[in-house]
Amino acid sequence: MKKNIFIIDDSALMRRVLSDIINSDERFHAAEFAANGLEAMYIMKNRAEKFDAVLLDITMPRMNGIEFLAELKKQKIKATVIIVSTIARQDAKETIKALELGAFDFVTKPESFAEVNSNKFSKRLLECLSEATKAIQMPEIITAFALAAAAENGKERVRKRKAQARNQNANKLVAIACSTGGPKALHTVIPALPANLDAAVLVVQHMPVGFTKSLADRLNELSPIQVKEAQDGDLLEKGTVYIAKGGYQMRLQQKEDGAYALSVSKEAARRGLLPCADIMYESLSDMAFDQITCVVLTGMGSDGTAGISKLYKSQNIYVIAQDEETSVVYGMPKVMKETGLVDEVLPLQDISGAIIKNVGVH
Repeated sequence: MKKNIFIIDDSALMRRVLSDIINSDERFHAAEFAANGLEAMYIMKNRAEKFDAVLLDITMPRMNGIEFLAELKKQKIKATVIIVSTIARQDAKETIKALELGAFDFVTKPESFAEVNSNKFSKRLLECLSEATKAIQMPEIITAFALAAAAENGKERVRKRKAQARNQNANKLVAIACSTGGPKALHTVIPALPANLDAAVLVVQHMPVGFTKSLADRLNELSPIQVKEAQDGDLLEKGTVYIAKGGYQMRLQQKEDGAYALSVSKEAARRGLLPCADIMYESLSDMAFDQITCVVLTGMGSDGTAGISKLYKSQNIYVIAQDEETSVVYGMPKVMKETGLVDEVLPLQDISGAIIKNVGVH
């Protein structure tokens, strides 16, 4: 049976574009349309259960996308909402707010007719709908390296790691990876971290350019710990969270004087990911940390698994994975768990406490 999709957008052209993409896939059907949030809310109050997913614009007259999501929450109407927005600065901020309010994920609108006619936008939209509606089981990718690592040393490594005494004076780092559902998860984890956390925190959240700055700014407003979008050359400081810049790759480098600095470079995507968590984790392999706490949160695919698997061979690491029940998409943490390298599997609300317990405060 086809999945019914509700399209809410004030642009007749965009409603037509979205409808054509949806109906081109035999799994989906563009079942209903609305030109603003007020009109859409009337429909949702009466027929919400008939829709498998909702595509929602942000900027609309009468009731915008943020107001619509807030009203859904107020009315306790359950819906799987995908934001379809532009990369404009204001829309980026509003998209972050939408994800806070419970939106499943977002897709950026095409900026030109050429992009509309390409398959990039349609592919991203259909992939997002597939995961949101569980129309298909997305393939799980576990690299040969990760499997070999797990088979060789996984359980033994966990036993050895748990037997080690924790040194409160150690030089520590926290490195977090997340994707679909990640912004909302980060809104739970990051604001619960104290300003005097005894480590810097690196975050790779799969997002396009233009959105990570808004995400960092919003988290900084909500958190006692400092949060910023990573910039090339940033010197690592304890009590600061660095979010990888969308459209760039982030690595950590150690300078001659021993200081740690971030490298943020414009380069090719790895497996379509820009930023890519594997690249971030791999860059930590030769760093002089006493301990690295690796955290894998909700997300599609397996990014982070290969990087962490490589990292444990040269570093003392402690791995925390989000559990299935609290994950929006149980992909990345599930694949990580299957390697045998995970020390703790925790619900989202307990992860910040585990980070604090593991690295301490200063």
